[in-house]
Amino acid sequence: MQTQLPQSLLATVSGRRADEILRACVHCGFCNATCPTYLLTGDELDGPRGRIYLIKEMLEADAPSDVARDHLDRCLTCRACETTCPSGVAYGELAEIGRDYVEARSTRGAWDQWMRAALVWMLPTPWRLRLFARLGRLVSFALPDYLARAVPRLRGAKPLTVQHHARRVVVLDGCVQRAATPQVNRALASVLDAAGVAVVHVPGEGCCGSLALHLGQHERALDAIRANVDALYAAAADTEAIVSTASGCGVTVKDYGRLLANDPRYAERARWVAEHACDVSQYLTRINAPLTRRDAAMRVAWHPPCTLQHGQKITGTVEALLGRAGYELVNVADAHLCCGSAGTYSVLQHELGDALRTQKLVALTAANPDVIVTANVGCQLHLGDAAAVPVRHWLELLAPGE
Repeated sequence: MQTQLPQSLLATVSGRRADEILRACVHCGFCNATCPTYLLTGDELDGPRGRIYLIKEMLEADAPSDVARDHLDRCLTCRACETTCPSGVAYGELAEIGRDYVEARSTRGAWDQWMRAALVWMLPTPWRLRLFARLGRLVSFALPDYLARAVPRLRGAKPLTVQHHARRVVVLDGCVQRAATPQVNRALASVLDAAGVAVVHVPGEGCCGSLALHLGQHERALDAIRANVDALYAAAADTEAIVSTASGCGVTVKDYGRLLANDPRYAERARWVAEHACDVSQYLTRINAPLTRRDAAMRVAWHPPCTLQHGQKITGTVEALLGRAGYELVNVADAHLCCGSAGTYSVLQHELGDALRTQKLVALTAANPDVIVTANVGCQLHLGDAAAVPVRHWLELLAPGE
């Protein structure tokens, strides 16, 4: 694709990178075939190719575009298009640049501004999320339906007694998962204890930064990332890995090296943290952890989050672990498509998010599974809110009493 970005933009790191990504696109349209929003609406501008053109036009004019902003808002950043693209276009990174550009130069409506500010203030801080959840339950009758349904049902995690082990890993607690599904990391601690590995929880580790990053609040995201690099770099030096049980967090932590590449104070440490981060399925496979089927459910429908299969390019690993533990995985059609959660998307674009969830649940329940499992807290909460069968994190099927 030919581009004519102004020199003022080409003088910036993000401008040069945007130009490079745009030039890689041959506008073949293969990406539209796997784009959930394009398949849902049939609108070219709701597909990756259309959004790429909108970003190109906006950057070439060096002026924000409300049309570009609206269609970028409707993008899930699922990155299924990257898996499909024959030219290797880094669409997710381009969308990030486009969102940063438009957020810095345009003004949203009052309700939209308030909602985004409230989400980025509340979700990354567990105590605020817990408070919101409790208050939200009390006043749910007065909330719009989509907001009432978005209020998480908080679960506590029982204390777990484990043995002392010389082998150790850092496990990310994150933010939403810490408040909404703490049983997931407890399940991992139980599995690792049986494998002779101890879990290290790091004080000061918090939100990975993805929430602000996907809302076009780049500097706020970088502040969260720097805080995590400080905490994780100091704590993980004598451990085997930094393990993520939420694929949405893991995909961002693995990208810390790129995100802080131009920060001389943090670039090297951020790269180190990113290189030592891995998904829990990768780590359990690496150490050949002993696994046993510990749940009465047998037939399992597996929903691979977009952040796992498209973002981290991890496929087949969880399926192999569940199979080794004795579970039967049922066939699920269109497993590459997003469930509609996508972080704050299910709230800010709730109509599209609900429509995608309905499609996904039809596919997941077609073979009458006993349970649906996934690997990200957002997918788990979003699907669980409407599913007729239990929705759990796959680790919960491997730990007794979870």
